[in-house]
Amino acid sequence: MNMKPRPIVTMIKVLSLTMAATSVPALAASSYADQIAGSSFGTSANNASQDQNRNNINVSTQAFAGGVLGQGATQEAVNSASLPSQSVINTTRPYQDINTKDLMFGEQLFRGAFSTTSGSTFNDSYSINPGDNVQVRMWGAYQYASTMTVDPQGNIFLPNIGPVRVSGIQNGNLQNVVKSAVNRIYRSNVGVYASLEQAQPVKVFVTGFVKQPGYYGGLAADSVLSYLDRAGGVDPTRGSYIDIQIKRNGQLLQQVNLYDFLLAGKLQSFSFRDGDVITVAPQKKTFVVGGQVQNEYTFEFDVNDLTIGDVLQVASPAANATNVSITRSAGRAQTAEYYSLADAQNVPVYNGDQMVVTSDRYAGTIAVQVKGAHTGNGAMVVPYGARLKDIVPKLQPSPLAKLTHLTIYRQSVAEQQKRMINESLDRLEELTLATQSTTREEAALRQDDANLVKQFVAKARSVKTDGRIVVVPNSWQDIILQQGDIIEIPAQTSVITVNGQVRAQGALTFNPDFTVGDYIANSGGFGDNADTKEILIIHQNGANEVVNTAYRIQQGDEIMVLPKVKTKRVEITRGISQIVYQLAVAAKVILDL
Repeated sequence: MNMKPRPIVTMIKVLSLTMAATSVPALAASSYADQIAGSSFGTSANNASQDQNRNNINVSTQAFAGGVLGQGATQEAVNSASLPSQSVINTTRPYQDINTKDLMFGEQLFRGAFSTTSGSTFNDSYSINPGDNVQVRMWGAYQYASTMTVDPQGNIFLPNIGPVRVSGIQNGNLQNVVKSAVNRIYRSNVGVYASLEQAQPVKVFVTGFVKQPGYYGGLAADSVLSYLDRAGGVDPTRGSYIDIQIKRNGQLLQQVNLYDFLLAGKLQSFSFRDGDVITVAPQKKTFVVGGQVQNEYTFEFDVNDLTIGDVLQVASPAANATNVSITRSAGRAQTAEYYSLADAQNVPVYNGDQMVVTSDRYAGTIAVQVKGAHTGNGAMVVPYGARLKDIVPKLQPSPLAKLTHLTIYRQSVAEQQKRMINESLDRLEELTLATQSTTREEAALRQDDANLVKQFVAKARSVKTDGRIVVVPNSWQDIILQQGDIIEIPAQTSVITVNGQVRAQGALTFNPDFTVGDYIANSGGFGDNADTKEILIIHQNGANEVVNTAYRIQQGDEIMVLPKVKTKRVEITRGISQIVYQLAVAAKVILDL
């Protein structure tokens, strides 16, 4: 009786949606047209082939399967498609990190990690082939040491013993096979050691829906992943990651599902021979899942009873996920459905469905941190929607606390500051590269500016903003708090800090009679590149203003002397000056060209 395999029962059975690299006997070849037309997993054609080979195929994990492709490798094809015959092809193709959004699940495998590696000759499951080198040593009453090549009949020849058949046995059993043969002649006082010294170099066809079909060199013990990687990997828009076929002389020997490897680490070994063909079948059905999940991918599948519950086991929803929306096409119309995760478990999934997992949770309470001149708890839990005025009565300020200068740090504000700075940097780069030069001298000047801007932009992009909110007096108690806010209560201080373009940055004691110019003079004076006309002052509550040297300092202020920007173009000078000011306010960092 045909058992209808299910792709997902647990996480591994799920989009292990699998047909785990399973050895199969020889099957009759068919064309791509036959495969696409009716031999997908679960169809009558494929079920018939499973009945024929039930003793050899483990159908409990076959979530995807395809028909058998035709072979046809002539000498002319070999000559035209063959790549250099070295054992391992070292590719120089640039491999890049890829954004996983809308990425086909499995595409992350082929970035060059497998193409330059060779199979280990110490793999216990590797099957010995003609052409492999076997090292044999005997000692005791009879001494012998030699490295022998397995002959075309699959034997090695031992003196006084004769031919010993080793072809087809697994590497892990080689020692026992050779020892048994020796013990038939030398029953005692002769020790035996046998090991595979070198696997046979082979060349394998890689064809179908790969990026660079060809004839690739490697070792017989190399994995199918190595050969696929040398061919550029599966074509993510057309090829199948769940139906990869290994054939010899037109007969299917193994069918590989890469999802087994990705999800469960399963990859059955295979001993390649010259002329073997690895064929990547056409892509099957797909669905897309995104939103509040750990695995945002396009997944491939080839079963008819896939459900959202199965999909969620593979996508791994985040802890705060509550609902899922589905967008699917029904003929020319497009429909949308929306379910809670509990109600969606048995909802069927069809080819081309797009699912987005969302969080419809609403916070009942939020937690905020309290830092600085505060003697109470470092964290407070308050109702969602609470305002700063609800927190203030619960604070326990120290005797030196200055509640009027209270400050809030917020992550969303830090992200907004960073985004605004990056947008300014983008405009600066565009401005630098936009204008063309009319003379060689002008081109040289613009190149100098471009180099300065490039260095400045690189430093500016690495600066981390603090997300500080300036709490305005008289209205600060009406601020609505957010989850993760940090409330800092500054303490009274008698120290004034002087930073930036001065000869000696540092801290000075507060003197109510001193002006900005006095503090700069006591810090060694302006630096050679200081902007002496506009000096930035940051107060304890985060408020800032641009002043001159006659400004009288308040207790706890920070003096920041910004650099003078000098470039050949006014527009670039203005752009850099703006960014320098933004960084000084948002991160208390002063950058110079």
